[in-house]
Amino acid sequence: MNSTVRQILLWLFILGGAVLLYVVLSGKTGVREDKLSFSQLSEKITKGEIKDATFDETTIVGQYSKENARYKVEMFNQELQKDLVKQMQDKNISVEFKSSSSGAWLGMLITFSPLLLFICFWIFMMRQMQSGGNKALSFGKSRAKLLSNQNKRVTFKDVAGVEEAKDELQEIIEFLKEPQKFQKLGGRIPKGVLLMGPPGTGKTLLARAIAGEANVPFFSISGSDFVEMFVGVGASRVRDLFEQGKRNAPCIIFIDEIDAVGRHRGAGLGGGHDEREQTLNQLLVEMDGFESNDGVILIASTNRPDVLDPALLRPGRFDRRVVVNRPDVKGREGILSVHTRKIPLGDDVDVSVIARGTPGFTGADLANLVNEAALNAARYNRKVVAMSDFEAAKDKVLMGSERRSIVISNEEKRNTAYHEAGHALVGVKVPNADPVHKVTIIPRGMALGLTQQLPEADRYTHTREYIEGQIAILMGGRIAEEVFLNHNTTGASNDIERATELARKMVCEFGMSELGPLTFGKKEEQIFLGRDISRHQDYSEETAIKIDQEVKRIILEQFNRAKQIIVENKEALVRLAEALLEHESLDAIQIRRVIAGLPLDDSTSSTTTNKDDKSQGEQKPSVLRPILPVAGDNPATA
Repeated sequence: MNSTVRQILLWLFILGGAVLLYVVLSGKTGVREDKLSFSQLSEKITKGEIKDATFDETTIVGQYSKENARYKVEMFNQELQKDLVKQMQDKNISVEFKSSSSGAWLGMLITFSPLLLFICFWIFMMRQMQSGGNKALSFGKSRAKLLSNQNKRVTFKDVAGVEEAKDELQEIIEFLKEPQKFQKLGGRIPKGVLLMGPPGTGKTLLARAIAGEANVPFFSISGSDFVEMFVGVGASRVRDLFEQGKRNAPCIIFIDEIDAVGRHRGAGLGGGHDEREQTLNQLLVEMDGFESNDGVILIASTNRPDVLDPALLRPGRFDRRVVVNRPDVKGREGILSVHTRKIPLGDDVDVSVIARGTPGFTGADLANLVNEAALNAARYNRKVVAMSDFEAAKDKVLMGSERRSIVISNEEKRNTAYHEAGHALVGVKVPNADPVHKVTIIPRGMALGLTQQLPEADRYTHTREYIEGQIAILMGGRIAEEVFLNHNTTGASNDIERATELARKMVCEFGMSELGPLTFGKKEEQIFLGRDISRHQDYSEETAIKIDQEVKRIILEQFNRAKQIIVENKEALVRLAEALLEHESLDAIQIRRVIAGLPLDDSTSSTTTNKDDKSQGEQKPSVLRPILPVAGDNPATA
C-alpha cells in the first residue's frame, strides 16, 4: 500500500470520527423526538403519558411512558416551569435539573470546527513538505549529493589521457589515506584544488576518481545550485554544505562549474549581483576563515578560470591549480581503450590509427565517437564494430550527417565540385600544410561540400608560413570558380571571412606582418558576461589605415599564390572535379592518384554506392584551435 492510499484512509478515518463525535455530543440516537408546547405537555402529564423530564435553563426534554419516543419543550418563563415541576411531582414523574454548559461547548465545537479542520490540514501539509524528498521549505539546506560506497566506484583506471593531472592529485589521495605521513613533517595538505580545462576533458570524472581512490565521502554539487530567488539562500547552503563536510571528515566536497557563483565581484553591468556576492563571500569565509575545516578538501572545476574572483584563487583557498588539457595522441589512445572495453571490435580496428586521426578531440568527443560507431554498426545489423564504422562516426561528429535528400541542380553540383577541387589541389601543392584527408560534394550539416585536412601530429604552435598556406587554401575555391566557371558564388563567403580573420590576427595579434612585432587593439571584456564585447582601438587612424592595407596585402598575396598553383595545374583540377562528380567522395590516396593522372582504383574507392563504407566529407581546420572545427562552403551564406 503506497503512501497516497494511506493518507486518504487516514483522512477518511478522521472525518468519520468527527461525525461520530458530533452525533454523540448532540445527543441524537435516531429516536423520534416531538416538539410540544407547554399546554400539550401539561395535558400529557395529566393523562400519565410522561415517564421523566430533564430541565435546563431553556428547554425540557424527556421520554414518553407508553412509546419509545422523546419530546422536547422550549421554556422561556420560569414561573411556568415551577408550576410544571409541581404538576410532575404530583404524578410521581422523575424530574432532573441540568446545567446547559454541555450545550454551550457543543455549540462552540460546531462553530469552530472549520477552523480546527483547517489548522489540522495545514499542520499535515507542512509535515509532508518538510519530510521525505520534497523539502519544499528547506530552502537553506544544501543540495549536495553524497556518493556512497554502494554507487559505482570510479578509480584512476577509468581515467586516461590526463596522466600529469593524475600525478598532481595523487598527493590528495595519499593525505586522505595517511594524513600523519605529511603532518609529522609539518606539511599541510592544500585546502582546495581547482581543475581547469576545456569542456569535456574529464574534470568531473577526475574528481570522482579521487573519491573512489581515497574511499572517503564525496559530496557533489553544482555552482548553480547555490543561488535562487530567495535572499540569503546561497550563503545558507554554503554553511550547511561545510557543516555536512565537517561531520563526515575526512571528505571531499566537489563544486562543478564554480564560475557560476565565483565570478569576479563588482564586475557586472550596473553593479554586481548582491546575492551571488553574498554566496561567494560565505564560500571564502568557509574555505579560509576563523573556523578550521581540517579534513575537508574542496575540489572545484571550471572552464573559465579568467572570470573567477582573485580572492578565491589565492593560496590558502585554492592552493593548487591543475590544468586538464586536451589529450595528445597517446592520451587519446588510452581514452579509446577505456571506452572500447565493452564493445566488440572487428579485426581491422586499430585504436592507434583512430587516435592519430582525431587530433584535438577531448575525452567527451572520443566517448561520443565510440558511441556513434557502435550505433552505426547496429544500424547495419553487424555483430562487431568495424573500422569503417569509426570512419563514418568521425566524419559525422566533425561535419554532421549526410543530407542526401536535398535536391541540387547539376549546375550547382558542378560548381561545388570545382570549388572543392580548388581547395584540395591547393592543399596538396602548398608546402608545410596539413595533408588533405578527404574531399566530398555530398552535403553535410550546413555545407554543400567539404574538404577535410588532418594534421600528421598535434600542433600547439603555428608558423607564419603555415598560416599563409591556410589562407591560400581557403582562396582556392573562389579562384577555381573564376578560372573554370567564369563566375563567383556566395559559397566562398565563409572562406573569405576566415581568411580575413586569419590575416587580421597575423597583423594585430601575432606580429607577423611588415608593421613589426606589435599588437594592435585591446580586448574589452565584461567578466560578468564572460565574453569579449568590443575591441578598444588604442592606435591612431593612420595606423588603422596601415593595418587595413597590410591585411589586404597578405590576402592578395596568397590569393595570387593560389591562383598561380591552379593555373599551372589546370588539367589536374579538371580531373579532380570530374572524379568528384562521378564518385562524390575521394580519400587522400585517390586525390593524389587523380592529380598525378593515374587511373582511379575502383576497388578501394570510397564511393557513395557502398553502404558499409559511407562516403565521408571534408573539413578545413582552423589554425587557431587545437580541435578541427567543421568548415565548408554554403552557397546559402552571403
